[in-house]
Amino acid sequence: MIQLHSITKSYVHKGVKNYIFRDLSLALPKGQSVALLGRNGAGKSTLINLIGGIDEPDHGSITSDCTVSWPVGLVGGFQGSLSARENARFVAMIYCDDEDEIVEKINFVQDFADIGMYFERPFKTYSSGMKARVTFGLSMAFDFQVYLIDEITSVGDEAFRMKCREHLMRKRMQSDFIMVDHNLLGLEADCDYALVLVDGRFYRYDDVLEGVEIHKRILVEPGFKEHFLAQQ
Repeated sequence: MIQLHSITKSYVHKGVKNYIFRDLSLALPKGQSVALLGRNGAGKSTLINLIGGIDEPDHGSITSDCTVSWPVGLVGGFQGSLSARENARFVAMIYCDDEDEIVEKINFVQDFADIGMYFERPFKTYSSGMKARVTFGLSMAFDFQVYLIDEITSVGDEAFRMKCREHLMRKRMQSDFIMVDHNLLGLEADCDYALVLVDGRFYRYDDVLEGVEIHKRILVEPGFKEHFLAQQ
């Protein structure tokens, strides 16, 4: 289980502190995948980054008794002056026990990315598509009990998206997803329940499609958000 204990998170913009979460507590149980729903800027990616250790809360803590991935396809974790091979080696040295396993992971990333000689060139010289290939391949090279997925299936060309999808479905057979995806109806196939984020609070729907419908109505129907919050 992943548990958030009284999390507060804010950012300062133009000298003004803006709160994303205030005193948020949330439990994400094992054995279930969750769709995170909410308007742009509501805090879905912030939550993903907090759980993945990419960002830290102002106050509160996050605990888990399972292995959790970094956000799948994270580009920001790569050193631009190093090649894809060097970046992959650096990460593999953290997670692997011996040189043979390190080499195995690097070879997986190289085969998945399929970017030819660019695998040996500085990461900062890559196109966005090449970066996506490498970063997704690195995420898939390791086995985690929970994968953090933030819109990654929308990048790249159609062939690459299909390749990503196939690998994700293999992972889904043995792991849970915490997932953000603008393809709302596609979330039903991957997730067991939905959490709708409204004004810094999450509302659970065991029927993913019901959660999607509430989310859509909040976005497009004038006054619906206020009515929804009044009913909670």
